[in-house]
Amino acid sequence: MRIAMIGTGYVGLVSGACIADFGHQVTCVDKDSAKISALNSGEIPIYEPGLKDIVQSNAGQGRLLFTTALGDALPGADAVFIAVGTPSRRGDGHADLSYVYEATREIAAALTDFTVIITKSTVPVGTGDEVERIIRELRPDIDVAVVSNPEFLREGAAIHDFKHPDRIVIGTDNERAKRVLTEIYRPLCLNQAPILYTGRRTAELIKYAANAFLATKITFINEIADLCEKLGADVQEVARGIGLDKRIGSKFLHAGPGFGGSCFPKDVRALIKTAQDHDVPIRILEAAETVNDMRKRAMARKVSSAFAGVLRGKTVAILGLTFKPNTDDMREAPSIPLITALQDMGANVRVYDPVGMEQAKQVLADVTYCEGPYDCVEEADAAVIVTEWEQFRALELERLRDLMACPVIVDLRNIYSPEDMKKHGFAYTSIGRAPTFRPVNVYVPGCSPSLSRASAVAARDQAMARDDNGD
Repeated sequence: MRIAMIGTGYVGLVSGACIADFGHQVTCVDKDSAKISALNSGEIPIYEPGLKDIVQSNAGQGRLLFTTALGDALPGADAVFIAVGTPSRRGDGHADLSYVYEATREIAAALTDFTVIITKSTVPVGTGDEVERIIRELRPDIDVAVVSNPEFLREGAAIHDFKHPDRIVIGTDNERAKRVLTEIYRPLCLNQAPILYTGRRTAELIKYAANAFLATKITFINEIADLCEKLGADVQEVARGIGLDKRIGSKFLHAGPGFGGSCFPKDVRALIKTAQDHDVPIRILEAAETVNDMRKRAMARKVSSAFAGVLRGKTVAILGLTFKPNTDDMREAPSIPLITALQDMGANVRVYDPVGMEQAKQVLADVTYCEGPYDCVEEADAAVIVTEWEQFRALELERLRDLMACPVIVDLRNIYSPEDMKKHGFAYTSIGRAPTFRPVNVYVPGCSPSLSRASAVAARDQAMARDDNGD
């Protein structure tokens, strides 16, 4: 089949490349001529494992094309996907649909025959109705079918998710459109991926409801983690205990600094606004959004508590900047409010991320960018693990300890064992678990940038000895 994909952002590029890999002929369209030029040269504008190989392979075989000219992509197309951005609108939190409607008008002008138009972008309920109204108003001479086909891709695992979906949601009552979508996704029949046919508005709401539920689940376990710290319980064991219940499941029960990224924050915000507009406020989502926003900045207090609440003049190393591993996406990343809060407290901040440094430079100022994790922690008074990159899970702990001015680790992803960190001489605190030492002993008052490393190590060893003696 011939497919036009409007938009070469995260959703459009991944979807276009995977559909081309099914054997269809796909033309991706974007107004950004620099991006199209880069894609035609084999350069990928985003980091996503496996994407570069699949793009270059299908482009090399002539199944995946890139152009700025919509008129080149539409003639003869069996389906047109709209995969443009829908960011939060400034001022009110509603989804900004200007790019969707602009693409719709341009599609309408280029139509020559019956076409299935598919919204892949995450859009509020009723957007498909408006897309259809615009097209029929501009082109009453052309028959179209407007379909909602939301994406459910996880950044860092998008290729796998597209090719091995839990479900494919298709929102349409048009039988002709159903046949087209069934043919597009026919290669997935081997994986027995269930296709769920619904009404268009239902499909649009499924996407928002799914993301809102997962965001709420994350917020729930984060609040349970806070309670665990007060009660002396272990949030990881609590999460496992409830996650083994098949009614609950173990996914998205990992306590941390709060959810971020390009989807959850804006989709929760948009669903809240939609519900308010229809006089059906969703209080649980309103609470989840508020708790999550407060949590990101509050993580700085975990760091400052290691120094009796005083961070002025301290050096803090941040390991991980992106909102999750295996992506360079900095949108709504917890690292951003954490770092600004640390800076507001007077700390000097050093940062390192395996792939997100260039994106981070666009949103973070007055930080020192380092070449690796060990370079980042050198002479630091504390190190904060913000993103659970694989390479941070196996750091050489003795080397890490010896490089730091003060061996304080704040693990916001719980990737290390408190017992192991204590054995290696760290003052260690994490999320929803007791610190390695009693607070009076963990935090070595003498640790400061002015101390030599030898003095800091001696202060640490004295604190460990006091703790071991029960003092």
